[in-house]
Amino acid sequence: MQDAHSLAQAILQRDSRALARGISWLEDGHPDGPELMRELHKASRRARVIGITGSPGSGKSTLTDQWARHLLGQGQRVGILAIDPSSPFSGGALLGDRIRMGRTAPHPNVFIRSMATRGMMGGLSRSTHDAIDLINAAGFDTILVETVGVGQDEVDVVRGVDTCCVVLIPGMGDEIQAIKAGLMEIADVFILNKADQPGMDQVVEALQAMKSLEPEKNPKAWDAPWVKTIAAEGQGLEALDEAVNRHQDWLDLEGHRQKKQAIRLRLRLEGLVAELMMSRVHEKHNAQQWQLIIEQIAKGELTLYEAAERLAKS
Repeated sequence: MQDAHSLAQAILQRDSRALARGISWLEDGHPDGPELMRELHKASRRARVIGITGSPGSGKSTLTDQWARHLLGQGQRVGILAIDPSSPFSGGALLGDRIRMGRTAPHPNVFIRSMATRGMMGGLSRSTHDAIDLINAAGFDTILVETVGVGQDEVDVVRGVDTCCVVLIPGMGDEIQAIKAGLMEIADVFILNKADQPGMDQVVEALQAMKSLEPEKNPKAWDAPWVKTIAAEGQGLEALDEAVNRHQDWLDLEGHRQKKQAIRLRLRLEGLVAELMMSRVHEKHNAQQWQLIIEQIAKGELTLYEAAERLAKS
């Protein structure tokens, strides 16, 4: 049985099997998971962490696969976190993205992990942020985080990445979806995929129109560019990488990266506190007690707020 210290040392030595095991510990709630994170807390983190989000069918997985191959061709080590829907039977990831990334997976400098959302909204699994930390500790150059594409709740992707790329395609009403989902606010780079298809000019016009409706920005604020790609043919990837690098450079100006990290850490801390609180409530109340409280709510003897306050104080 491997302990947290030896597992952490193996991860720092870039052992892919150790990295996979460490992520499994975090996903499964292994009791030594917190100790593993403590062991890796001071590890250097140099990776670009890039989120790829957008509507289902926009070509995110193909784009991720081709982009990874492009980066591997530059000599980079690439980590990919593909956030899949959970199986309704096992609770595990459906692994659809691994199937679509079959050509990239065997490369020695790539690490691909499918993670299940396990019912969490926002397109990111509970352990995604910790997994990013582990992959970073293992010395990868770029980490691509591809989300399930669930629309309005997809904004959670920005919590764990440095640069958020939003994929849009013509002919699916994505310009309207972008407004509905608030993607204008979270996008650092717009990827206009399937650029060879009719209707791309309308997507560009819609983006320009939406930008004109935005409140006046600070001149030093980041203005999200758009890059046209044809992921299936590997076209536009160099321009995409350049746009991401420009955003990474901007993050290093005037403390933008530190500010973003502080927001991310606060959100993660709040999530962990909420998770620990729920865990302790469940430890103190068995299923019968929960059922009794629910019956009291149904009968009107307790409000939801009163019940929640009672559980939180117990």
